[in-house]
Amino acid sequence: MKTRVAVVLLWIFSALSVEAQAIKSEFFKTSDGVRIHYLDAGNGAGIVFVPGWTMPAWIWQKQIDELSKRYRTIAVDPRSQGESDKTYYGHLPEIRSRDYKELADHLGLKLPVLIGWSMACGELMKYVEQFGTEKIGALVLVDGLLPSKPDLEMFAGYSAFLNRFQQDRDKQTDLFVRGMFKKPQAEDYLKRLTGASLQVPTDTAVALMYNMIALKDVSNGLARMNRPMLYVYEPGTQDTADFLKSKLGDKVRLEKFENDGHALFVDEPERFNRVLEGFLQSLPH
Repeated sequence: MKTRVAVVLLWIFSALSVEAQAIKSEFFKTSDGVRIHYLDAGNGAGIVFVPGWTMPAWIWQKQIDELSKRYRTIAVDPRSQGESDKTYYGHLPEIRSRDYKELADHLGLKLPVLIGWSMACGELMKYVEQFGTEKIGALVLVDGLLPSKPDLEMFAGYSAFLNRFQQDRDKQTDLFVRGMFKKPQAEDYLKRLTGASLQVPTDTAVALMYNMIALKDVSNGLARMNRPMLYVYEPGTQDTADFLKSKLGDKVRLEKFENDGHALFVDEPERFNRVLEGFLQSLPH
Protein backbone atom coordinates (compact mmCIF):
# COMPACT_ATOMS: atom_id res chain seq x y z
CA MET A 1 0.00 0.00 0.00
CA LYS A 2 2.80 2.40 0.94
CA THR A 3 4.52 1.67 -2.36
CA ARG A 4 1.31 2.39 -4.23
CA VAL A 5 0.83 5.72 -2.43
CA ALA A 6 4.44 6.64 -3.12
CA VAL A 7 4.00 5.92 -6.83
CA VAL A 8 0.82 8.02 -6.98
CA LEU A 9 2.49 10.92 -5.17
CA LEU A 10 5.52 10.69 -7.45
CA TRP A 11 3.22 10.83 -10.49
CA ILE A 12 1.38 13.88 -9.10
CA PHE A 13 4.59 15.73 -8.31
CA SER A 14 5.99 14.86 -11.73
CA ALA A 15 2.84 16.18 -13.40
CA LEU A 16 3.00 19.39 -11.40
CA SER A 17 6.64 19.79 -12.29
CA VAL A 18 5.88 19.39 -16.00
CA GLU A 19 3.05 21.93 -15.63
CA ALA A 20 5.37 24.39 -13.89
CA GLN A 21 8.00 24.02 -16.61
CA ALA A 22 5.50 24.37 -19.45
CA ILE A 23 5.77 28.18 -19.51
CA LYS A 24 9.25 29.35 -20.43
CA SER A 25 10.51 32.79 -19.46
CA GLU A 26 12.77 34.07 -22.23
CA PHE A 27 14.47 37.22 -23.57
CA PHE A 28 15.54 38.47 -26.98
CA LYS A 29 17.29 41.68 -28.06
CA THR A 30 15.68 44.12 -30.49
CA SER A 31 17.49 45.76 -33.40
CA ASP A 32 18.02 48.87 -31.25
CA GLY A 33 19.50 46.91 -28.36
CA VAL A 34 16.56 46.53 -25.93
CA ARG A 35 16.13 43.24 -24.09
CA ILE A 36 12.50 42.16 -24.38
CA HIS A 37 11.03 39.55 -22.05
CA TYR A 38 8.33 37.11 -23.12
CA LEU A 39 6.53 34.01 -21.90
CA ASP A 40 6.41 31.01 -24.25
CA ALA A 41 4.19 27.95 -23.80
CA GLY A 42 2.75 25.18 -25.93
CA ASN A 43 3.18 24.10 -29.53
CA GLY A 44 1.39 24.62 -32.81
CA ALA A 45 0.17 27.74 -34.58
CA GLY A 46 1.51 30.89 -32.92
CA ILE A 47 -0.54 33.49 -31.07
CA VAL A 48 1.09 36.55 -29.50
CA PHE A 49 -0.53 38.48 -26.63
CA VAL A 50 0.41 42.13 -26.02
CA PRO A 51 -0.78 43.81 -22.80
CA GLY A 52 -1.92 47.39 -22.35
CA TRP A 53 -0.47 50.45 -20.64
CA THR A 54 2.14 49.54 -17.96
CA MET A 55 0.76 46.00 -17.61
CA PRO A 56 2.88 42.81 -17.55
CA ALA A 57 2.76 39.82 -19.88
CA TRP A 58 1.39 37.58 -17.12
CA ILE A 59 -1.93 39.43 -17.04
CA TRP A 60 -2.78 36.99 -19.86
CA GLN A 61 -2.17 34.01 -17.54
CA LYS A 62 -5.64 32.49 -17.91
CA GLN A 63 -5.32 32.64 -21.69
CA ILE A 64 -1.83 31.10 -21.60
CA ASP A 65 -3.00 28.26 -19.35
CA GLU A 66 -5.88 27.30 -21.62
CA LEU A 67 -4.73 28.10 -25.14
CA SER A 68 -1.20 26.71 -24.77
CA LYS A 69 -2.82 23.26 -24.73
CA ARG A 70 -3.43 23.68 -28.48
CA TYR A 71 -1.35 26.63 -29.67
CA ARG A 72 2.11 28.08 -29.22
CA THR A 73 1.17 30.91 -26.91
CA ILE A 74 3.46 33.91 -26.48
CA ALA A 75 2.89 36.83 -24.09
CA VAL A 76 5.29 39.75 -24.33
CA ASP A 77 6.41 42.41 -21.89
CA PRO A 78 6.61 45.50 -24.14
CA ARG A 79 9.71 47.60 -23.74
CA SER A 80 9.85 49.29 -20.32
CA GLN A 81 7.09 47.02 -18.99
CA GLY A 82 7.27 43.84 -16.92
CA GLU A 83 10.71 42.26 -17.02
CA SER A 84 11.81 43.97 -20.24
CA ASP A 85 14.54 46.61 -20.19
CA LYS A 86 13.46 49.98 -18.84
CA THR A 87 14.70 52.30 -21.55
CA TYR A 88 14.52 56.05 -22.03
CA TYR A 89 13.77 55.82 -25.76
CA GLY A 90 11.59 54.04 -28.29
CA HIS A 91 8.12 54.35 -26.75
CA LEU A 92 6.33 55.39 -29.93
CA PRO A 93 3.69 52.96 -31.23
CA GLU A 94 5.71 52.57 -34.43
CA ILE A 95 8.79 51.35 -32.54
CA ARG A 96 6.94 49.13 -30.08
CA SER A 97 5.08 47.47 -32.96
CA ARG A 98 8.45 46.85 -34.62
CA ASP A 99 9.50 45.05 -31.44
CA TYR A 100 6.55 42.66 -31.84
CA LYS A 101 7.47 41.93 -35.45
CA GLU A 102 11.07 41.28 -34.47
CA LEU A 103 9.90 38.94 -31.70
CA ALA A 104 7.74 36.95 -34.13
CA ASP A 105 10.64 36.79 -36.60
CA HIS A 106 13.05 35.76 -33.84
CA LEU A 107 10.74 32.89 -32.86
CA GLY A 108 10.16 31.84 -36.46
CA LEU A 109 6.38 32.16 -36.11
CA LYS A 110 4.52 31.59 -39.37
CA LEU A 111 1.45 33.78 -39.78
CA PRO A 112 0.91 34.36 -36.04
CA VAL A 113 -2.29 35.88 -34.72
CA LEU A 114 -1.46 39.12 -32.90
CA ILE A 115 -3.67 39.96 -29.93
CA GLY A 116 -3.46 43.44 -28.41
CA TRP A 117 -5.33 44.90 -25.48
CA SER A 118 -6.08 48.58 -24.82
CA MET A 119 -3.06 50.71 -25.82
CA ALA A 120 -1.70 47.77 -27.83
CA CYS A 121 -4.65 48.07 -30.25
CA GLY A 122 -3.19 51.25 -31.69
CA GLU A 123 0.27 49.68 -31.73
CA LEU A 124 -0.97 46.74 -33.77
CA MET A 125 -2.63 49.09 -36.25
CA LYS A 126 0.76 50.78 -36.61
CA TYR A 127 2.23 47.31 -37.18
CA VAL A 128 -0.12 46.83 -40.15
CA GLU A 129 0.56 50.34 -41.44
CA GLN A 130 4.33 49.74 -41.44
CA PHE A 131 4.67 46.06 -42.31
CA GLY A 132 1.39 45.07 -43.93
CA THR A 133 -0.27 41.73 -43.27
CA GLU A 134 1.95 39.37 -45.27
CA LYS A 135 3.47 37.84 -42.13
CA ILE A 136 0.41 37.68 -39.87
CA GLY A 137 -2.63 35.45 -39.89
CA ALA A 138 -5.12 37.78 -38.19
CA LEU A 139 -5.52 40.53 -35.60
CA VAL A 140 -7.48 40.46 -32.37
CA LEU A 141 -8.05 43.86 -30.74
CA VAL A 142 -9.36 43.94 -27.18
CA ASP A 143 -11.17 47.01 -25.84
CA GLY A 144 -8.98 49.69 -27.37
CA LEU A 145 -9.72 53.29 -28.32
CA LEU A 146 -9.38 53.93 -32.04
CA PRO A 147 -11.30 57.18 -32.54
CA SER A 148 -12.56 58.09 -35.97
CA LYS A 149 -11.54 61.71 -35.34
CA PRO A 150 -9.71 63.70 -32.64
CA ASP A 151 -11.74 63.91 -29.43
CA LEU A 152 -10.86 67.01 -27.41
CA GLU A 153 -12.98 65.92 -24.45
CA MET A 154 -11.19 62.57 -24.25
CA PHE A 155 -7.82 64.29 -24.57
CA ALA A 156 -8.70 66.62 -21.70
CA GLY A 157 -9.77 63.68 -19.53
CA TYR A 158 -6.51 61.81 -20.11
CA SER A 159 -4.51 64.99 -19.51
CA ALA A 160 -6.21 65.48 -16.15
CA PHE A 161 -5.44 61.88 -15.21
CA LEU A 162 -1.78 62.31 -16.15
CA ASN A 163 -1.56 65.41 -13.94
CA ARG A 164 -2.96 63.46 -10.96
CA PHE A 165 -0.75 60.52 -11.87
CA GLN A 166 2.41 62.61 -11.61
CA GLN A 167 1.31 64.14 -8.31
CA ASP A 168 0.51 60.83 -6.58
CA ARG A 169 1.69 57.86 -8.62
CA ASP A 170 0.91 55.20 -6.02
CA LYS A 171 -2.67 56.28 -5.43
CA GLN A 172 -3.55 56.75 -9.10
CA THR A 173 -1.99 53.43 -10.07
CA ASP A 174 -4.00 51.63 -7.40
CA LEU A 175 -7.22 53.31 -8.60
CA PHE A 176 -6.37 52.55 -12.23
CA VAL A 177 -5.75 48.86 -11.60
CA ARG A 178 -8.90 48.41 -9.52
CA GLY A 179 -10.91 50.28 -12.14
CA MET A 180 -10.01 47.75 -14.85
CA PHE A 181 -12.39 45.14 -13.40
CA LYS A 182 -16.09 44.77 -12.72
CA LYS A 183 -15.80 41.28 -11.25
CA PRO A 184 -14.21 40.78 -7.80
CA GLN A 185 -10.49 40.03 -7.95
CA ALA A 186 -8.29 38.72 -5.17
CA GLU A 187 -6.54 41.46 -3.19
CA ASP A 188 -3.10 39.87 -3.65
CA TYR A 189 -3.70 39.76 -7.43
CA LEU A 190 -4.61 43.47 -7.51
CA LYS A 191 -1.54 44.36 -5.44
CA ARG A 192 0.69 42.27 -7.68
CA LEU A 193 -0.65 44.03 -10.79
CA THR A 194 -0.21 47.41 -9.11
CA GLY A 195 3.37 46.53 -8.25
CA ALA A 196 4.07 45.52 -11.84
CA SER A 197 2.60 48.78 -13.12
CA LEU A 198 4.74 50.78 -10.71
CA GLN A 199 7.89 49.21 -12.16
CA VAL A 200 7.43 51.34 -15.26
CA PRO A 201 9.24 54.66 -14.70
CA THR A 202 6.76 57.51 -14.22
CA ASP A 203 8.06 59.64 -17.09
CA THR A 204 7.89 56.61 -19.39
CA ALA A 205 4.34 55.80 -18.31
CA VAL A 206 3.30 59.40 -19.07
CA ALA A 207 5.01 59.30 -22.47
CA LEU A 208 3.29 56.02 -23.32
CA MET A 209 -0.16 57.36 -22.53
CA TYR A 210 0.52 60.62 -24.35
CA ASN A 211 1.64 58.67 -27.42
CA MET A 212 -1.54 56.61 -27.23
CA ILE A 213 -3.92 59.58 -27.13
CA ALA A 214 -1.86 61.42 -29.76
CA LEU A 215 -2.48 58.52 -32.16
CA LYS A 216 -5.15 60.34 -34.15
CA ASP A 217 -5.13 58.51 -37.45
CA VAL A 218 -5.22 54.75 -38.07
CA SER A 219 -6.63 55.06 -41.59
CA ASN A 220 -3.40 53.87 -43.26
CA GLY A 221 -3.36 50.73 -41.13
CA LEU A 222 -7.04 50.05 -41.80
CA ALA A 223 -6.47 50.55 -45.53
CA ARG A 224 -3.81 47.80 -45.49
CA MET A 225 -5.85 45.44 -43.30
CA ASN A 226 -6.80 42.46 -45.47
CA ARG A 227 -6.69 39.73 -42.83
CA PRO A 228 -9.55 38.70 -40.53
CA MET A 229 -9.98 40.82 -37.42
CA LEU A 230 -11.82 40.22 -34.16
CA TYR A 231 -12.70 43.17 -31.92
CA VAL A 232 -13.71 42.20 -28.37
CA TYR A 233 -15.02 45.04 -26.25
CA GLU A 234 -17.18 46.28 -23.41
CA PRO A 235 -19.83 49.01 -23.87
CA GLY A 236 -17.42 51.85 -23.13
CA THR A 237 -15.67 51.34 -26.47
CA GLN A 238 -18.76 50.92 -28.63
CA ASP A 239 -17.61 53.90 -30.72
CA THR A 240 -14.47 52.00 -31.71
CA ALA A 241 -16.55 48.93 -32.62
CA ASP A 242 -18.82 51.04 -34.83
CA PHE A 243 -15.83 52.77 -36.41
CA LEU A 244 -14.08 49.48 -37.25
CA LYS A 245 -17.28 48.05 -38.70
CA SER A 246 -17.78 51.11 -40.89
CA LYS A 247 -14.24 50.80 -42.25
CA LEU A 248 -13.76 47.04 -42.49
CA GLY A 249 -17.27 45.65 -42.96
CA ASP A 250 -17.29 41.85 -43.00
CA LYS A 251 -13.53 41.68 -42.41
CA VAL A 252 -14.09 42.46 -38.72
CA ARG A 253 -16.08 40.36 -36.26
CA LEU A 254 -17.44 42.15 -33.18
CA GLU A 255 -17.97 40.54 -29.78
CA LYS A 256 -19.40 42.64 -26.94
CA PHE A 257 -18.95 41.76 -23.26
CA GLU A 258 -21.82 43.60 -21.58
CA ASN A 259 -21.05 43.14 -17.88
CA ASP A 260 -17.26 43.21 -17.75
CA GLY A 261 -14.60 45.81 -17.19
CA HIS A 262 -11.73 46.98 -19.35
CA ALA A 263 -9.74 43.82 -18.54
CA LEU A 264 -12.64 41.69 -19.74
CA PHE A 265 -10.40 38.69 -20.46
CA VAL A 266 -9.66 38.56 -16.72
CA ASP A 267 -13.22 39.33 -15.64
CA GLU A 268 -14.66 36.58 -17.85
CA PRO A 269 -11.77 34.38 -19.00
CA GLU A 270 -13.75 31.29 -19.94
CA ARG A 271 -16.01 33.17 -22.34
CA PHE A 272 -13.11 35.20 -23.73
CA ASN A 273 -11.11 32.03 -24.37
CA ARG A 274 -14.10 30.40 -26.11
CA VAL A 275 -14.64 33.44 -28.32
CA LEU A 276 -10.96 33.67 -29.16
CA GLU A 277 -10.59 29.98 -29.94
CA GLY A 278 -13.71 30.04 -32.09
CA PHE A 279 -12.15 32.86 -34.09
CA LEU A 280 -8.81 31.04 -34.35
CA GLN A 281 -10.53 27.90 -35.62
CA SER A 282 -12.40 29.90 -38.24
CA LEU A 283 -9.19 31.15 -39.85
CA PRO A 284 -8.01 29.62 -43.13
CA HIS A 285 -5.24 27.04 -42.60
